[in-house]
Amino acid sequence: MNPIIQRVTEQIRERSLHTRALYLQRLGKAKTHGVNRQKLGCSNLAHAMAPMDDAGKTSLSQLHNPNIAIVTAYNDMLSAHEPYKLYPSLIKRTLADAGATCQVAGGVPAMCDGVTQSQPGMELSLFSRDNIAMGTAIALSHNVYDGALYLGICDKIVPGLVIGALTFGHLPAVFIPAGPMPSGISNAEKAHIRQEFAKGNITEDALLKAEAASYHSSGTCTFYGTANSNQMLLEMMGLQLPNSSFVNTNTPLREALTAEAAKRILTMTEISGDYKPIGEMIDERSFVNAIIGLMATGGSTNHTLHLIAMAKAAGIHLTWDDFDQLSKVTPLLCRMYPNGNADVNAFRDAGGMSVVIHQLLNAGLAHNDVETIMGRGLDRYSVEPTLSESGFAFISGPHLSRDTSVISSAETPFSPEGGLKLLVGNIGRSVIKTSALKDKNLIIEAEAIVFDSQEALQEAFKRGELERDFIAVVRFQGPRANGMPELHGLMPPLGVLQERGFNVAIITDGRMSGASGKVASAIHMSPEASRGGVLAKINSGDKIRFDVQKGEITLLVDPKILEERSRHVADMEHNRYGFGRELFSAIRSSVKSAEEGAGIFESIGEERA
Repeated sequence: MNPIIQRVTEQIRERSLHTRALYLQRLGKAKTHGVNRQKLGCSNLAHAMAPMDDAGKTSLSQLHNPNIAIVTAYNDMLSAHEPYKLYPSLIKRTLADAGATCQVAGGVPAMCDGVTQSQPGMELSLFSRDNIAMGTAIALSHNVYDGALYLGICDKIVPGLVIGALTFGHLPAVFIPAGPMPSGISNAEKAHIRQEFAKGNITEDALLKAEAASYHSSGTCTFYGTANSNQMLLEMMGLQLPNSSFVNTNTPLREALTAEAAKRILTMTEISGDYKPIGEMIDERSFVNAIIGLMATGGSTNHTLHLIAMAKAAGIHLTWDDFDQLSKVTPLLCRMYPNGNADVNAFRDAGGMSVVIHQLLNAGLAHNDVETIMGRGLDRYSVEPTLSESGFAFISGPHLSRDTSVISSAETPFSPEGGLKLLVGNIGRSVIKTSALKDKNLIIEAEAIVFDSQEALQEAFKRGELERDFIAVVRFQGPRANGMPELHGLMPPLGVLQERGFNVAIITDGRMSGASGKVASAIHMSPEASRGGVLAKINSGDKIRFDVQKGEITLLVDPKILEERSRHVADMEHNRYGFGRELFSAIRSSVKSAEEGAGIFESIGEERA
């Protein structure tokens, strides 16, 4: 095992000793011998049984067989989640055949960041994660369930479901994906067309035609953004069936995997004899494996927020320094858009997670001694699902890539370091996605141009005012200011300027899409401008040095001058209402910093403070 990974894991364990012990103590109190519904009174149980058929009522009333919850993020506006409409009936049939019952315990909201990108609704996106966690808790609060199946894929949805599942840590949990859509036009062509539109060279009709050729059917979008990073993480954490994430939706193998996941939860309940509550199954090694997977695959920067919030729910304290230390010893094994031209279908065809996990374990870069839904050992995930005339089975998966342009090896990685890095300086602390950056974009020193909104930068670009080297400072985009929207809409104009030969970069307390990467972007800057961060003191014309290689970002202003400057205060009134934003004012006022996971929940143990 790599000694630095061992050391970071031990650091996490030691700093989490108190909170983890409290969490496990609370989990222990929630455990029940037998089925959970035996605690209910007759009237309570009658309400729970009322809509079921006679067989279901008989099963629940006998208090012997497990009853499984489904928490679903289904809606038919998200292409990734539309296939879930058929899952509950399939799951119920499968469990009924095994002598168990199943109920849809609740639905949680699921918004599409692709639809809300650069729109007012994006200001609710990050907050939806904690709303989903609360919705999950409400769904499970009826206490008639002995395990739970979670149907969710996309950006904030999986982290929210995981947080909710961990607050019901005494229940076993299995996550079930729906798979990606088939490949449309290439991601490289799509990005090119977007930039041509930003230049004014093509019409909106032509742009829409290209976008619709990319996002063209049910299933997860095929670029390697946050949604697909979620799926990778769930496999690295042992919460999803092995190498199952990227099997296409609406296929016989996909249906077989869903049925197998339903069967799997029955092997984990307390009455199965092999009780695996999620809160005990997941520990600090599981989260280290998740971070390693994120770095090795060049995954989404959004997980520098989400993993911290997810771990906190289990009493585990992660920091950005953990991410940075692990990234330095994790080789970049994958090239998927935006870090390359391939999509997740090409990744699957190259061997997918079977290859990645084998390479990481073989190089001593991941913890094998972890519990998973398949049993003990992450090596159980270096397999491949198959469907033949004899039925469904997992077979030994590929250990070497079938396409080395998509997945390399630990001996010959695309980069010796992972895809993310911590940047520290007199402006604050931020993270940057490095896996898609060219060497010439790793060090930039230029004057700042300051914007208080993404719209202001777009307008300046259209007026032709940005035709030079500069570092865009886009501030008042943090969690407390306006909910920390993704600023992916800034990538086409900044990409155009970069292609014209200008050295450009961006510093922001907002987020970038999981699909961003080729423009150097210091994101999640903490403290944010609305919390008194130095961002609020930067003026246009100030020199900034951006050194990704050293992990430094420096405002080149005399400290005395900087100290005497007053902080700019932006008018955020227009971000407080409309599109439901007024309903989230309490969240904006109480949300924690990006470095703390940008959540609203108290850490375990804080309740007594």
